[in-house]
Amino acid sequence: MTLLRRAGALGIAVLFTIAPLAGSARSNIDTKIQQQRQKQHALHQKLQQKRNELDAARSHYLSAAQQLAETNRNIDVERNQLALLQSQMRSNQKRLEWNGLQLRAARATLQRHTDALNRRLVDAYEHGELGYLTVLFGATSFSDFVERWDDIRLLIDANERALRARKAAEAQVAAIEGTLLDTRARLQQNEDDVARAQAELTALAQQRAQLVAAADAQKRQVAQEVTQLEEISEQTEQQIEALIREKQAEEAARREAARRAALLSGQQPPPIAGAPGAVIWPVSGPISSPFGMRTNPISGRFLMHTGIDIAAEMGTTVVAAAAGRVISAGWNDGGYGNMIIIDNGGSMSTLYAHLSQIFVGADQEVKEGQAIGAVGSTGNSTGPHLHFEVRIDGKPVDPMSYLH
Repeated sequence: MTLLRRAGALGIAVLFTIAPLAGSARSNIDTKIQQQRQKQHALHQKLQQKRNELDAARSHYLSAAQQLAETNRNIDVERNQLALLQSQMRSNQKRLEWNGLQLRAARATLQRHTDALNRRLVDAYEHGELGYLTVLFGATSFSDFVERWDDIRLLIDANERALRARKAAEAQVAAIEGTLLDTRARLQQNEDDVARAQAELTALAQQRAQLVAAADAQKRQVAQEVTQLEEISEQTEQQIEALIREKQAEEAARREAARRAALLSGQQPPPIAGAPGAVIWPVSGPISSPFGMRTNPISGRFLMHTGIDIAAEMGTTVVAAAAGRVISAGWNDGGYGNMIIIDNGGSMSTLYAHLSQIFVGADQEVKEGQAIGAVGSTGNSTGPHLHFEVRIDGKPVDPMSYLH
């Protein structure tokens, strides 16, 4: 009996000795987690700022690219119009050259007739009316006189008609030449206007191309900064995973200490918790995004999706996929939003993210199927859904291998 009392006393002493140590270790881990969360919060704010800058740079780039495309379309229209005007100008130029040949031929003919007419005028001036009278009076008979009179009259009429015809032809050719010259001048003016507009549009296109290049350079720079920050964020996530593993180890040590204390006090020790072979669905709904590599809908990068997204309406109840102890319950600045992590024993943990509400707290024991939160769209989320993860030793694995 004395031996049992001594063993019980020793067990109680060990229990009280281990309990403060376990509490101190848990407090130390909690402090480290809080410090990491603070660092991550500052990083998340800077990352969000850079993402906003990236969105602005992308918008500026797209706007400049659209303006450049519009300018290039206008240049193509002006080029087509210029080609049409140049074709019309070449056609009119050929017509002008042909009419010029006709004009020169007509003027040569007119000159010959003019020379002949001048000679007749000179002859008429030298002989005057006496020449015609001489012709008339030289008639040998009345019928001869009439014939000579008709010949003289026809000659005079022919000369007058020829002169009028030559003048009309010259006027017509001159009018055609004037019209074609006006057309040529107008086409030349159009060509100058289009060439000037094309030069202006080309200059504008060059300027906008420079804007696009600058915007693209800015986008690449900001994207690079975002990538660097995301890599830092991934490193921070890895640090948190390490802290989770450390807390799981601390929890395992606490349970082992409790078992030893129970054994020393002669009590029945609690059973050793192992990882569940299967977990239940935390919420009902279709899988909108599976586990594995994908293009992130927020950053646009090809990254690992560490869980599955289950589509559900806002506010739908989320239950614990397996029994365990809550490691963390609160806001996460790494993109998870409202998040719960449950240690399910045997190095397994389950994670529930983007919640609209959280119903449990850290270090709380939960049962399988117990309500722990509600579906939301907090953090980096494009719509209401539950992001669910299963982790072994802090590393994410495909939840579909455990869900039943």
